[in-house]
Amino acid sequence: MTKRTGCRDWRWKALWWHHFFLLWTTIDGQTRYSIPEELKQGSVVGSLAKDLGLRLSDIFDRKLRVDTEAGKQYFSVDEGKGELAVNDRIDREALCGQSASCVVPLQVFLENPLHLHRIEVEIKDINDNSPRFHTKELSLKISEAAAVGTRFPLESAEDFDVGSNSVKSYVLSKNECFTLKMKEIEDGKRVPELVLEKPLDREKTAVHQLQLTALDGGNPVMSGTSEVIISVLDANDNFPVFDKNIYKVSCAENAANNTFVIKVTAADADEGPNAVLSFSFGPRTPESVSSVFKINPLTGEIHLIGGVDYERTPSYKIEITAKDNGIPEMEGHCRLQIDVVDVNDNTPEIILTSEPQPVREDAASGTVVALLKSRDADSGDNSKVTLQVPKRFPFTLKPSFSNNYALVTSGPLDRERFSEYNIEVTATDSGSPPLSSKKVIPVSITDVNDNPPVFTQPSYNVYLKENGVPGSILYSVSASDPDSGGNAKISYSILDSKVQDVSVSSYVYMNSDNGSIYSMHSFDYEKLKVLQIQVQAKDQGSPSLSSNATVHVFILDQNDNAPSVIYPSSAAQGSLSHQRMPRSVKAGHLVTKVTAVDADSGHNAWISYKLAEATDASLFTVNRYTGEVRTKRAASEQDDSSQRLLIEVKDDGEPVQSATVTVSILLEDGLHEPVLDLRQKAAEPSKRNGRIALYLIVSLASVSVLSLVTFVILAVKCIRSSRSSGSCCVRRSDCDDHKKPNRNLQLQLNTDGPIKYVEVLGGDMLSQSQSFRSCMSPMSEYSDFTLIKPSSTTDFKEVISVLDASLPDSTWTFESQQVSRG
Repeated sequence: MTKRTGCRDWRWKALWWHHFFLLWTTIDGQTRYSIPEELKQGSVVGSLAKDLGLRLSDIFDRKLRVDTEAGKQYFSVDEGKGELAVNDRIDREALCGQSASCVVPLQVFLENPLHLHRIEVEIKDINDNSPRFHTKELSLKISEAAAVGTRFPLESAEDFDVGSNSVKSYVLSKNECFTLKMKEIEDGKRVPELVLEKPLDREKTAVHQLQLTALDGGNPVMSGTSEVIISVLDANDNFPVFDKNIYKVSCAENAANNTFVIKVTAADADEGPNAVLSFSFGPRTPESVSSVFKINPLTGEIHLIGGVDYERTPSYKIEITAKDNGIPEMEGHCRLQIDVVDVNDNTPEIILTSEPQPVREDAASGTVVALLKSRDADSGDNSKVTLQVPKRFPFTLKPSFSNNYALVTSGPLDRERFSEYNIEVTATDSGSPPLSSKKVIPVSITDVNDNPPVFTQPSYNVYLKENGVPGSILYSVSASDPDSGGNAKISYSILDSKVQDVSVSSYVYMNSDNGSIYSMHSFDYEKLKVLQIQVQAKDQGSPSLSSNATVHVFILDQNDNAPSVIYPSSAAQGSLSHQRMPRSVKAGHLVTKVTAVDADSGHNAWISYKLAEATDASLFTVNRYTGEVRTKRAASEQDDSSQRLLIEVKDDGEPVQSATVTVSILLEDGLHEPVLDLRQKAAEPSKRNGRIALYLIVSLASVSVLSLVTFVILAVKCIRSSRSSGSCCVRRSDCDDHKKPNRNLQLQLNTDGPIKYVEVLGGDMLSQSQSFRSCMSPMSEYSDFTLIKPSSTTDFKEVISVLDASLPDSTWTFESQQVSRG
């Protein structure tokens, strides 16, 4: 496949590559082909479409193309056959050099949808290179005095092929004086050596011309040759001799450049030019030596020209050659050993032999946290290392063996204070001056469930309006646990308790995950004023820990009860109340009194009375606070004998609740005494009211019995409540000695069976308050309680005086209660 370039500019390419990397989601497994090098152009490598599972139409439709990382397009795709073919000559040696393996990675790109396949083509070596020598002619000068068996190194041949196709053997042309031997050097490499088998005679043969042939292991075998020309020199019978075969000297590793190291000496027994010597390093001296040391060829002095490093090379072994100027040259050899003296120039090293393990916060002292060791590249005292840990950490180092240490705990751990320690270990060697290094070892502390959950406060006060929607959230408590993981995961629950002999779980529900408390149903202030809930927060540790808190739910009154008319009793039952009044009454005459109660409390129970409609609005008026219906003027003959009054009773709540009562008043002539005198004249004998007296006697007897029963019930109730709340029932005369109540008084008239009573409440729900209850007989219209709207400045004695003025002199009692904070 040809590479697409043409007219597309670099901006399009950048956009294409951007979408390529965004859409490239997968790379299929690699497909591998093997071919020999030097294949002809067009040679088939493999069926690419078949191996990649593609149809021939996909090659064109999906714009298949092949790229190589080698920089040269060696392969292409035949779109008609779906085959991968050789596009250019492949020279394995040029591509991979002497590498044993030669693999060309290919990337096959498909578009629409975008996909990438990776293909590897292994290039196998063929024997296309013959061995060759660097020089076609090698000249040697050998003295005729050379001893039989002397070896002379020859040049090795090179072959660019690898494996079995590389150089395998050497062959020397047939001659009388020399044979060929192979010498094995480092890395298993073998080099040819020329061995003198027979003494030379320059006068017979001054020059020997030999042919050295190198053969590879290919098939067919390929070879390379080099001419070896040996010049036989006249005898220089003595060779230089060093005064020592081995020289040993030391050199400090911090020695400066041009420092004198040693001087080698040698002597030659010959005379003249044959005794003039020159010194040099051996022909096989590596660059690592020649770049550090130099030798003076005339004097044999050796100087330092580069830096030495004991840790890199503690000792140098150098071959030194001394050559004379004789013909032929004679040379002698010695070995120089230079030992580098260590200097404390390496800082000690701290090595972790095992990664630090997390430690439980309740781990005992001596628990192993990590294993480490020290190392110093220097020697002697310079390599002796001591490790230390600061005392502020609850850890210490325990020596083991051979510079190995164990990091262990040495004190109590608390994850809530320190969840992780970065322990600084200091290593110091014993050199002069000493060198040191530091290593920070992080150690994490794992949690143990040693902390119970803690609520944000020990108790919670919640104020909830009555008549709320069931299922609404009341409050959310929150607790925290300084532990972690499951030990800090908190679940909330409600402890079972009784509220009015009913399980508290019947009233509320708690979300165990977030601590939210929900109502199970609507609350009624008139039935329940305070709900106390014990909640518990428990973690998920093992064993689990918990703590408790109290939630006080105070139900706030809402104006959900309309005033209820309790007098006149007939009007309270829905019928019309009939009253009689003589026409002779004066202005201010008390006709009747409407009495109503409200089951709510506070402002919601403050009742006011209003004349809504009247047959003659100028004749009657209604007291706003007492409900008394009185005449505004004297009745006249022109007034209708039947007067109808519609009285509206409203509370002070929001929204306002109201009730109405209809009173029918009959104006009669001939009645000269007010209604209030009827009770005093009831005892006079008369045929007209004889039956009424009988009814009154029966009624009084019934009321007496009911009053006695009610008194007994109230007495038992007072005795029970006095044991728990300190309340008491006292006579009216006892109330004067009671402590002065709170100023914000509330009056509430309630009904309890046949007994009517009014509560005088002082203060709010949270403060201590005084409660006074008046119990009266319902039989007489004069014993109805008059509800007065108090103000913040009303004194309790003033309220009592108003009550006295509104009620007849009948027997009544007060019940006083001390209500404390719930």
